[in-house]
This record gives sequence, C-alpha cells and structure tokens, in this order.
Amino acid sequence: MENSHRPPTAKGLAATFTGDVWGDGIYADAAPDRARLAIVRFAPGARSHWHAHRLGWTLHIVGGIALLGSRDGTVTEARPGDTVCTAPGEKHWHGAAPTASWPTWS
Repeated sequence: MENSHRPPTAKGLAATFTGDVWGDGIYADAAPDRARLAIVRFAPGARSHWHAHRLGWTLHIVGGIALLGSRDGTVTEARPGDTVCTAPGEKHWHGAAPTASWPTWS
C-alpha cells in the first residue's frame, strides 16, 4: 500500500497559461507514460497556450463553462458533466469562458 500526500496548490506558469490558473495535483504516475490527475481552476478568460499531449488527453468538466480550441479554428463549449478527449499529438488549448471560471479533472 502506498499513501501519497498531495502537494500544495500551485499557480500556473505564464509560459504555459494566459491569465490566472491554479492547479492541485492529485496523482502522478512514473515517466515516461505517466498518468496524471489534477484539479485545475481557471479565472474567467484564462486559458492554456497551444499544446499537445503525446498520449492524448482527457478533461472532465466539474463546474463552470470551458472553452476548448482546435487547430481547425473550432471552439467547443463544455459544461459540467462533459468529458472532452484529444487524440495523441492533437494541438489544442483550453480555458474558461470570459465570464465564468471552471474547475476540471484532467
């Protein structure tokens, strides 16, 4: 049995996010194919920079309104209970709607 202690809440880096973002790590597996689980909170209008995940990515919305952008220009709105997945290597961004912050499990 292993008991992992959660690290403290961390502010998102300006090199990765626009606006105020905070994260609470829940679980991180060993590299290179590490699974991670976190609660991430975006202030209204905050978002990630363009990025991709080598193994794909899953985001479950637990509150607020999320906006997710893809390279073809599509912006998808997601609400509590929605789960959004990207394919391995798919470039995207994600953030909060201008008037609503949102926490996520990812």
